[in-house]
Amino acid sequence: MHRITEFFVGLLFGLGLLLSGMTDPAKVLGFLDLFGVWDPSLALVMGGAISVGFFAYALARQRTTNFLGGALHLPKSNQIDKRLVLGGLTFGVGWGLAGFCPGPGIVSMASGEVKAAVFVAAMVVGMAIFEIAERTGLRQRMGA
Repeated sequence: MHRITEFFVGLLFGLGLLLSGMTDPAKVLGFLDLFGVWDPSLALVMGGAISVGFFAYALARQRTTNFLGGALHLPKSNQIDKRLVLGGLTFGVGWGLAGFCPGPGIVSMASGEVKAAVFVAAMVVGMAIFEIAERTGLRQRMGA
């Protein structure tokens, strides 16, 4: 039952990305082009997502289980550290260069877009490098 629910939630999320234009790199890059022909439409999409997330998170903080009865684990840290800042900068640079973030990249790759497939492959390689660095303790040795 959980897998079926996960599938339909993912499908709904993917459809939302398609309908909002988040899977169109030109639209995303137009939003990021503040000094050119700026397209503010994705600000409305982000504002809607932030407002839904704000109220959903407030509700979730009052619960101990999710709606399907499983344990609910919310992040406890609110610390802004070097890892968070570097991760945010890396994400922003990747988003600006490719016009994709992870969710829209996967949706676009599934629709057959080659640029999205390259983006997702690079993302997976980056995730693998991170995991290797975490497991070998490279992060501690580099002072992160």
